[in-house]
Amino acid sequence: MLSNLNSIIIEGNLVRDPLIKSTPNGHQVCSFALASNRYFRQNEQTENEVSFFDIETWSKLAQTCSDVLKKGRGVRVVGRLKQDRWTDNVGKNLSKIKIVAEHVEFKPVFKKNEEGDSSQAPEEQPAREHAVEPAF
Repeated sequence: MLSNLNSIIIEGNLVRDPLIKSTPNGHQVCSFALASNRYFRQNEQTENEVSFFDIETWSKLAQTCSDVLKKGRGVRVVGRLKQDRWTDNVGKNLSKIKIVAEHVEFKPVFKKNEEGDSSQAPEEQPAREHAVEPAF
């Protein structure tokens, strides 16, 4: 018998600051968008393909992401794909795929020195956070 596998690992940078909200049940949910680059060779040239992904975090992980993440920050996300489905105002069925993060690793942020160069010592930040989406 086959088991259902739904897992994704992705690295990239935030394209905007995260947004945190509370559900009507009081659960924290934080969402942010990630840009991920894929480099490949084509016709003896290095090409860059950028893909954008919506990420959603829950509970304690949501609060941590809201506190730590800012536009441009690098992260590694481990999670699962989720398809949202809804009907718009004219009755058309729509859907969207997003990533529900179960683990987020924050990439180091390097401080700028007086000359504007990045120093070698990263700012202190939590390295990893885990969370599970609450059951409704």
